Amino acid sequence: MMTKYVVVGGGIAGVTCAETLSSLCPEDEILLITASPLIKAITNYKKITKTLEEFDVEERPNISLQSKCENVKVVQKSVRSLDAKSHVLRLDDGQEVVYQKICLCTGGKPKLIADKNPYVIGIRDTESVQEFQKRLSTARRVMVVGNGGIATELVYEIEGCEVIWAIKDKSISSTFVDPGAGEFFMAELNKEKETQEGKPSKRLKYTVDDIKISESDNTPIGGALGPDWSADLSMTGTQEQISHCVTVEKCVEVRTILTKQEFEESGKRCCDLSGNPDQGSWPIYIELTNDKVYGCDFLVSATGVVPNTAPFLPGNQFLLADDSGIRVDDMMRTSEKDVYAAGDVCTAGWEPAKHWLQMRLWSQARQMGAYSAQCMVADMQGQRISLDFCFEVFAHVTKFFNYKVILLGKFNAQGLGRDYEILLRVTKGLEYVKVVLRDGRMEGAILIGETDLEETFENLILNQTDLTPFKDHLLDPDIDIEDFFD
Repeated sequence: MMTKYVVVGGGIAGVTCAETLSSLCPEDEILLITASPLIKAITNYKKITKTLEEFDVEERPNISLQSKCENVKVVQKSVRSLDAKSHVLRLDDGQEVVYQKICLCTGGKPKLIADKNPYVIGIRDTESVQEFQKRLSTARRVMVVGNGGIATELVYEIEGCEVIWAIKDKSISSTFVDPGAGEFFMAELNKEKETQEGKPSKRLKYTVDDIKISESDNTPIGGALGPDWSADLSMTGTQEQISHCVTVEKCVEVRTILTKQEFEESGKRCCDLSGNPDQGSWPIYIELTNDKVYGCDFLVSATGVVPNTAPFLPGNQFLLADDSGIRVDDMMRTSEKDVYAAGDVCTAGWEPAKHWLQMRLWSQARQMGAYSAQCMVADMQGQRISLDFCFEVFAHVTKFFNYKVILLGKFNAQGLGRDYEILLRVTKGLEYVKVVLRDGRMEGAILIGETDLEETFENLILNQTDLTPFKDHLLDPDIDIEDFFD
């Protein structure tokens, strides 16, 4: 098989790349190769500011992309190997695809604490979410290990089950927010959730059960979950009398995971959530580095992902970054000719703009997927395009504990050392506003709640306005800051 453009991966980056190629090159066939029967489709896309965007993600059958983009052909197969020098991609059935340009969008794979333990699961794709729901439905107590977005959403969504949240940091959700915002969220941990009854589902949901798969199909499933992956999902355990019951263990890691027999033979003592001896019987016992031992039905390992670079590395000369991602330049090109990469599998190797940083997020996967397609087409036409404006300022919107969360620029003073100052406005249960200033100029911000400050603050970061004369009034709720800088 010969084709001009090949995209590997049916996640957000891959699908966006294929859709953009289809739009730019309506006469050329684009081949999308994915191991999953489902692809991720972006819906309800909305541009909030110059760099901030909001969208939903739908999981759809592969055929839906072919219906939308007539020149895109989707092939559900796994990749066996890549011969970059010969421009040949080999699939799991032995078929060879000869390409002119290829974009690798294979995402990341979960870093599991103990990947051989049947009582340890990761949350990454549709199949793993279904497995989690199935196990949770018969669970009394679970442990969630990790402090990023998925862990934060999980502990809020789980009901009817005791939850132990084990984090290695001093504050919750520290991948995204500072300790002050972590304390703001702590008050929400054990509150009863607002009921979702009667609210329409934000998106049509497909599951792998809705798609016909042969029994012998052992291909890996799924790209990363979308930004609203936990919305409207049932995450309920067996203890109906419990709404939320979350215990946070800070500054800890998992020391060991014991079976019931290993625990009984160890002589160790197990405690309940109150610190009293636990007389219950559990499938596994988890010892933390603070010497506490908890019995649990299972453990969720939500400790991040590693770039899914196999099977592209053998026989090729890809430059890898320190985080094991495939290094790309400012045209999304790898070190191998005509091989591009986008999303979680790659690491930005160019000198970043002053207020941008890479985080493996859905928003950046979409941006990289679209930009890589533009770069592939430009290169094919002998042109060079400028780095997309979305890489000027880091901007991300999400939702934690039912609060809108917006992160802008160097929101946690990344790379600023101690040469900065913080402005704060906190209204308990309503909003948390943090501004990072250096030399009187805004470097970043965290906005939690309905603050309506995102566009103004983004402009202040981009324009680098000297805010020294206005600093004392910048966060005054009685001043309309938007009109002030209009």
